[in-house]
Amino acid sequence: MNDNAYARVLAEVGPRLRRLRQERGVTLTALSGATGISVSTLSRLESGGRKATLELLLPLAHAHQVPLDELVGAPEVGDPRVRTVPVRNGPMTVLPLTRQPAALQAFKLVLDPVGGPPEQRTHEGYEWLYVLSGRLRLLLADRDVELRAGEAAEFDTRLPHWFGPAGDEPVEVLSLFGRQGERMHVRARPRGQAG
Repeated sequence: MNDNAYARVLAEVGPRLRRLRQERGVTLTALSGATGISVSTLSRLESGGRKATLELLLPLAHAHQVPLDELVGAPEVGDPRVRTVPVRNGPMTVLPLTRQPAALQAFKLVLDPVGGPPEQRTHEGYEWLYVLSGRLRLLLADRDVELRAGEAAEFDTRLPHWFGPAGDEPVEVLSLFGRQGERMHVRARPRGQAG
């Protein structure tokens, strides 16, 4: 690795830490309590205003239960495979399928049925979903859509949305998520048309 590569890896640590914390739904205050690192230091570390050191990264890796290599985005030499580490978040299991921080992130999601009414959320971004197995219910603003294995949907996440199993069985989904304004372009043939 040359000096530019090291600088690039270090510059990506802050955004990676923020993304990891937000994906897990952890506040800076809660992370501060779990690590003993002040909220202001965590905030500066995530924004790039504070350089990542081993003394800061070790407790963060422990709190997030991820290898230190994942926090710094260290490339595996010679092995292009992405080694997924499942992360359980309530009724959802998330398997990251991309290693490097980028505009577009890929995830495999396993969604278990939950009780109670669905709660729609909004946030910046654009999402593409592909159902691998099971049936997915997608609430998008005032639309209620059911997708089966092999079907896909894409939407602006600034619209109120929720997705989960359409029945009592888990559903497996491939999710591509991008920042606002970045859309996935998928070419598909209409049903019943052979290629």
